[in-house]
Amino acid sequence: MRKNIKVTAAAAATAALALGLSACGTDSDPASKGETGAKADTSKALVVAASPTPHADILNYVKKNLADKAGLKLEVKEFTDYVLPNTATENGQVDANFFQHKPYLDDFNKKNKTHIVPVVNVHLEPLGLYSKKIKDVKDIKAGQTVAVPNDTTNEGRALQLLAENGLITIKDGVGTNAKISDITDKKGLEFKELEAATVPRALDDVDAAVINGNYAIEADLKPAQDSLVLEKAEGNPYANFLAVKDGNEDDPRVQKLAELLNSDEVKKFIEDTYKGSIVPAFGEPAKS
Repeated sequence: MRKNIKVTAAAAATAALALGLSACGTDSDPASKGETGAKADTSKALVVAASPTPHADILNYVKKNLADKAGLKLEVKEFTDYVLPNTATENGQVDANFFQHKPYLDDFNKKNKTHIVPVVNVHLEPLGLYSKKIKDVKDIKAGQTVAVPNDTTNEGRALQLLAENGLITIKDGVGTNAKISDITDKKGLEFKELEAATVPRALDDVDAAVINGNYAIEADLKPAQDSLVLEKAEGNPYANFLAVKDGNEDDPRVQKLAELLNSDEVKKFIEDTYKGSIVPAFGEPAKS
């Protein structure tokens, strides 16, 4: 049984209420400016918000096998959505988070006036197209329905994947910001926009669906084997990273966790556990 803490709907509601109260702060409120306030107490556990798979799994590997030896107390809180990990980090309810890529974070910070920054890249979750009814991407035809994530960056990413595989055409230059309205030729396809976490559950109701790597794995799909098409890892800007509120990057606990997440042991764990469905993305730190 996992010893990490899974956020329930009630806890999520509490977190959302806390966000609403904090949003009422004045300009003199350090939180409204992204300031960190008191220095971190390095004797306390570092609390990290994470999606269950693979983020929490990777963190729990670190907690079980590497953290004690490195002198790091680590607590993992699981979140099942893409909003609360950032708001909880912004409000100081957690110290860091691990669940997102840079295009999503940039969009989130802009829309929510938050001050979250990346620390270090850890892994890449290739986005894939899946179907329970179709065996080959070439068999997708006019009149069929494709589900895509409805958040800004992942929808654009999904549409790019479909365009690269000849299923649609989209406007030049829109890149990962593409929306359904940017499709210039749907080639007869219908689209259903859904919250990313719910897309796997729609597989029975649609002809095909573009699913984020972590949600595919949670749904017992094997991206490297089960996808009709899969994103290429080379040159992919969607590496998932450890992130903190601006100003907390130098917290010794954060730096220690960043080092462990980029260790040879974690690299081997990712490769052995996910067998190409998720790949390490170590190298240059993620840029703010």
